[in-house]
Amino acid sequence: MLTNQTILVTGGTGSFGHTFVPMTLAKYNPRKIIIFSRDEMKQWEMAKLFQGDSRVRFFIGDVRDKDRLYRALDGVDYVVHAAATKIVPTAEYNPFECIKTNINGAMNLIDACIDKGVKRVVALSTDKASSPINLYGATKLASDKVFVAGNAYAGGHATRFAVVRYGNVMGSRGSVIPFFLSIGDKGVLPITDARMTRFMISLEQGVELVWHAFDDMEGGEIYVKKIPSMKVTELAKAVAPEAAHEFVGIRPGEKLHEQMIGEEDSFYTYEYPEHFKILPAINGWDTSPERIKDGKKVIEGFSYTSDNNTEWMSIAELQTWVSANQNKIGKI
Repeated sequence: MLTNQTILVTGGTGSFGHTFVPMTLAKYNPRKIIIFSRDEMKQWEMAKLFQGDSRVRFFIGDVRDKDRLYRALDGVDYVVHAAATKIVPTAEYNPFECIKTNINGAMNLIDACIDKGVKRVVALSTDKASSPINLYGATKLASDKVFVAGNAYAGGHATRFAVVRYGNVMGSRGSVIPFFLSIGDKGVLPITDARMTRFMISLEQGVELVWHAFDDMEGGEIYVKKIPSMKVTELAKAVAPEAAHEFVGIRPGEKLHEQMIGEEDSFYTYEYPEHFKILPAINGWDTSPERIKDGKKVIEGFSYTSDNNTEWMSIAELQTWVSANQNKIGKI
């Protein structure tokens, strides 16, 4: 599928890009992977990791700049859209900037990909886009909607768009595991609420979900991987077993439990062995056999949240993962 193809990753210097690039180079041997992002320092640091590999290229640019996207997309076959303003408090304090990147940037990319004849585009989403309660989640919901509708917007063009959605990425920069590891020796870990749960997915699983979306998509699907949940109190015990817990209260815009599929989506959601697929509610695409394939429709009122999950990660399992990934936790 991606073998001998040219791939562009927006926001490619982030946690996802640092994992996607080496995994994709090893598995598919693409002709070229272009890292498109606006931070020259992050590009410079990342370029050192791939020095001597002519397949990896770097392109300074911003998804807000449509002209720059048009130039970057020359000859590109596949796009992964990972660029976003993601930090919840940052989005609340800078709403105009968040909207420009997460919504306007998505629209720019859709236009440019259609005009440049890109084959397939997969956009990264988040649990916060399902029943959003903060601006970041609301912008990602809007982004998901425009990528789904982009398949109709493309008209007779061949470009197709899909979305992948997942929750807490274990060990990624700024996430809870490296935070707890950094302060574990202080003896006290701040926890928002004893009831809080989170989905747990590795970056490698996130990359594999993108690969699957590229291979499976007809256009307009939202892919949700089946992953385990964990109580935040259990997560804290796994990372710093000796530390006490101080409950500090839920932060603005934060949910007790992550949600990736809401009850309203159940009418259009199908289940597969390793994932769910939310089909588009427009144009009759939710009844399309090409999109449904061998999926089984979920029951009406179904939801997929981190507290109603059937799969849970144990303290021992997380400790094993932390030990195996100690050298890269919080680095990317």
